[in-house]
Amino acid sequence: MAEAKPGLRKPTFTKVEQLRPGTSGHTLTVKVVNTKMVMQKGRPDGPQPRQMRIAESLVGDETGMIIFTARNDQVDLLKDGSTIILRNAKIDMFKGSMRLAVDKWGRVEVTDPADFTVKEDNNLSLIEYELVNVVE
Repeated sequence: MAEAKPGLRKPTFTKVEQLRPGTSGHTLTVKVVNTKMVMQKGRPDGPQPRQMRIAESLVGDETGMIIFTARNDQVDLLKDGSTIILRNAKIDMFKGSMRLAVDKWGRVEVTDPADFTVKEDNNLSLIEYELVNVVE
């Protein structure tokens, strides 16, 4: 009665320049250019003190760069110059520009240093998009 489970699919790696607003399920290998802490809040009330941390990190590959929003434990993995793999990443829109994020369904993992140099003149987070409602 045991059903054979389908094997895991091989990840399809995406390049930064292929990212578009409103898309998700991306797997990327990127280098961390720089990181800055945006918010750090503690919640001392309750049984265990919980801390909310958000950092914005400029990450990129040989095709371009984008801002990655890291939350809580992800912040510790983002060291300047390190290479990370983002699994099941999605594009969030923030003030009209794209941000890369990994929620609870994805994973951020540190990997061996990559041998590419980041293309710094193609920052996708600097492109501003406008929401247009199409009435049919």
